[in-house]
Amino acid sequence: MSPLPQSSSAPASRDDYRVGTLTYTARGLYSVLFWMLLGDFCLQIMEQLPTSLVPLQLRWADASAALIGFLTGSLPAILGIALNPFIGVQSDRHRGPLGRRRPFLLWSTPVVVLALLGLGFAQPIADTLAGLLGLKAGAAKIGWIGACMVVFVVANTYIMQVYQFLFVDVIPAKVMGKFVGCYRALGALGAFVFHRFLFGHAKTDTASIYSLAALLYAVSFLLLVWKVKEGDYPPPPPRSTESKLDIFKSYFRDCFSHGFYWKTYSLSLFFWSALVPFGTFLVFFGTQPGGEATGYAQTVGLSLTEFGKIKGWCSLIGVPVFFLVGPLVDRYHPLRIAMVGLLLSAVTFLACYIFVRDAASLSLWLIINAASQAVYMGSYLAILPRLLPREKYGQFFTANQIFGFSGVVLAPVLCGWLIEGFRDYRLVFLWCAACAGMSFIMCVLLFRQWLKLGGATGYTPPGQTV
Repeated sequence: MSPLPQSSSAPASRDDYRVGTLTYTARGLYSVLFWMLLGDFCLQIMEQLPTSLVPLQLRWADASAALIGFLTGSLPAILGIALNPFIGVQSDRHRGPLGRRRPFLLWSTPVVVLALLGLGFAQPIADTLAGLLGLKAGAAKIGWIGACMVVFVVANTYIMQVYQFLFVDVIPAKVMGKFVGCYRALGALGAFVFHRFLFGHAKTDTASIYSLAALLYAVSFLLLVWKVKEGDYPPPPPRSTESKLDIFKSYFRDCFSHGFYWKTYSLSLFFWSALVPFGTFLVFFGTQPGGEATGYAQTVGLSLTEFGKIKGWCSLIGVPVFFLVGPLVDRYHPLRIAMVGLLLSAVTFLACYIFVRDAASLSLWLIINAASQAVYMGSYLAILPRLLPREKYGQFFTANQIFGFSGVVLAPVLCGWLIEGFRDYRLVFLWCAACAGMSFIMCVLLFRQWLKLGGATGYTPPGQTV
């Protein structure tokens, strides 16, 4: 059932769910949730490709750890810093037949698909370029992958930002925690499907994996744009007659003038500084790295298939955790749940560094760590709608991304240099433990300030009127 605007003559019942000018019956709400979550499931399968397969493709082309960290971690962060403020303001101001969010999803989807196909067929394309330009095959492949990553990241940055803005515009606040729990759970299922059934074929069926993921993603997001309706928005404020420099100053004055927001953004900064290197370098600790990795400390030495199964179970363990966390977030506030998740994540990252010695211990501690991360990830997306000003949500959300990406720009390269300097992939766990610990400290400080600003009953975003 399609959502009804509040201005509809149909009377609202106590079972209706409202957000903005949208009013859902229970059936209408379930319909929107279904299409949003189906899109997320396929999106998460697609998202595994640049984070899981591209590092392997680069390693097979003899790229260094620092270069792998830059292309798969720092590069997306640099482009995100440049694009996110523009995307947030552009999306907040846009008005059209499809609303202010869905047009960006529609325009970006074909570009993402083309970039994925370029990555999937990187080997034959690189061989052709090497022959035409007289380059070494490895250099041609690294260059082509780098170019495809730039195209992918630009288009996917629009997708990921606007998709999360859409949450706030179409999902009622009183079910946001449950939605985020389901969103994370379905995302974990998508990651499980990828690692359990596709990852082991990464070297032999690279093009087929990319093609399948691109097809699933394209179909699901086109259906999402068609089926999920946005409500009516008030007209955007008149365009400022200020200079671009004044607009730039106004953006930073709004988003960074209060210490409360700095603490909010720091959660993203430190946790993603842990998560991105973890996703990039863990595969090399768990498997035989290959390429230039001779002389490194001993790794666990699993095959890609064996490692993929472990990663699949790590994704699957998040499903029940996300379903449990959703109602807890709605009841106790996401900041409280986030503190628990961050503390557990820091402790289990450290335990991985100390205790992992073989395949069995790797499986055990990665699964425990994945459950710990799921507690935090299940609460994190519900934090921002509770804390950031709703009328400028896209603007403040992208400010949060700038802060997070600033850490991500440096983290993969610095972690890569650390690993190369000591020739030991195990150090990725120590890096992640330190970053997650810093995120926990900042979350405690943020929670204390939130209580001073009124807490659950009286909080108003700093700088906003009641």
